[in-house]
Amino acid sequence: MRHWFQFPIREGDTSRQAHCDMPAGTFEREIGKEGFFGPATHMYHRHPPTGWSAWEGPHRPRAFDTNKLQPKGNSPWDATLLLHNASLKVRLWQSDQSMNHLVRNGDGDECLFVHRGKGRLFCDYGHLSFGEGDYIILPRATSWRLEIEQPVTLLMIEATHGAYMQAERGLVGRHAIFDPAVLEYPRLDDAFKAQSEQPGEWQVLLKARGQINRISFPFNPLDAQGWTGDLTVFKLNWRDIRPLMSHRYHLPPSAHTTFVANDFVICTFVPRPIESDPGALKVPFYHNNDDFDEVIFYHQGNFFSRDNIEAGMITLHPCGFTHGPHPKAFAAGAKHTRTETDEVAVMIDSRQPLEVAELPDGMENIDYVHSWQAKP
Repeated sequence: MRHWFQFPIREGDTSRQAHCDMPAGTFEREIGKEGFFGPATHMYHRHPPTGWSAWEGPHRPRAFDTNKLQPKGNSPWDATLLLHNASLKVRLWQSDQSMNHLVRNGDGDECLFVHRGKGRLFCDYGHLSFGEGDYIILPRATSWRLEIEQPVTLLMIEATHGAYMQAERGLVGRHAIFDPAVLEYPRLDDAFKAQSEQPGEWQVLLKARGQINRISFPFNPLDAQGWTGDLTVFKLNWRDIRPLMSHRYHLPPSAHTTFVANDFVICTFVPRPIESDPGALKVPFYHNNDDFDEVIFYHQGNFFSRDNIEAGMITLHPCGFTHGPHPKAFAAGAKHTRTETDEVAVMIDSRQPLEVAELPDGMENIDYVHSWQAKP
């Protein structure tokens, strides 16, 4: 057995409780292990911990605008790779064409987040409609295709050699955050039966070990007559997520966990009331989450902790340095100028360092690292 060294220490001028009633004129910084679950120290600084005046070197906060990507092909395997490591691949796919073939991911479970558009998913398990704001979880090696009704933009998150599972919800119980009853699964309905009878040759593009294999069938492989079990494709819309809240304490991002994979988690930030207690911090706290890289995809709304961020943008904060709210957001939180958030965002916390793929020129905002600097 192993245990962290843990013993309570208080040195100098500190708050009695984390994220509440900070000493006058100080800025709190959390240094934590295990993504907010391990030992932690809260330091109280005279200056904002992100108040750097210059930054040299590649290990810096980065921002990318996926709105500048051009649509690519009518297959998910045409998607643009954004970020990756051995356990995780993040892609973005835009298409206005229905798929004339099937795809199958042999490398891991796939999570599709529907940023824009709507349509119908046909897969081994049946037929499922989808629209903006849906998460769709596809177990490894599921065959599927999309019939697109409105042009789609999908954030594709592959759990390479892994699977998606539920987060442990502890004291709040299994119905908190989202009730499993809201999950929807594909049905063997009339639409599925009709498509299964389409004649002709069908191809399955199997991605395995990073390579594409083309498998041809003289019939439609999506021809299930029935199935029973507890492994299936399912969808969850962000509107069915009811976030944990405390009016007296700013909860860490881990409280918003939606899916857990082997070396990363997916969290969803949805609209919620802002803390009303006068002494409670009202914006994300400055923190060193030194075991994880943090990625946020901004879906819609007013992103209150970030400046000059629009829907469709994605940020990467590598582990090893302090990050937190931009100066204007921190000042607005201190004045309690807003009573609720108006944002929807997908966060990925990755234990293994993420590499940035080769991306088109102009997609990265190279000045993002300077956005924490106070304006003169």
